[in-house]
Amino acid sequence: METRLLLLEDEPLILMDLEYAASDRGFSPVSAHSCEEALALIEEHAETLKFAILDVSLGGGATCLPVARELERRSIPFILHSGDLDRQEETVRELSAELIAKPVPAEKVISAAIAFACGQDPDAVRMAAE
Repeated sequence: METRLLLLEDEPLILMDLEYAASDRGFSPVSAHSCEEALALIEEHAETLKFAILDVSLGGGATCLPVARELERRSIPFILHSGDLDRQEETVRELSAELIAKPVPAEKVISAAIAFACGQDPDAVRMAAE
């Protein structure tokens, strides 16, 4: 059975880098550009989805909040990946999730997500992204 990783990112180049990095680590990424796409993927791949990386700001004023809430409801771990911390501070604080600030190489973001999904403490997660 494949181990899937949900990627929610509205920037195509960042998404592509994350997809390649996840594949290189043996995961099967499922990717979305919007909350609607991500929610459909969660439903479709619920049995094999092990963790997620969510961009906080998705353009047009949208945030990852609906997807984060659905992942929380299903007890699927996720990290936030954002370069828009000043404008999205409230969303980040509301989710109380681990945050990896952009820019960070995709390989390090994937490493941090794996560390978080494996239950490592927040310091280990942040160190994986350094």
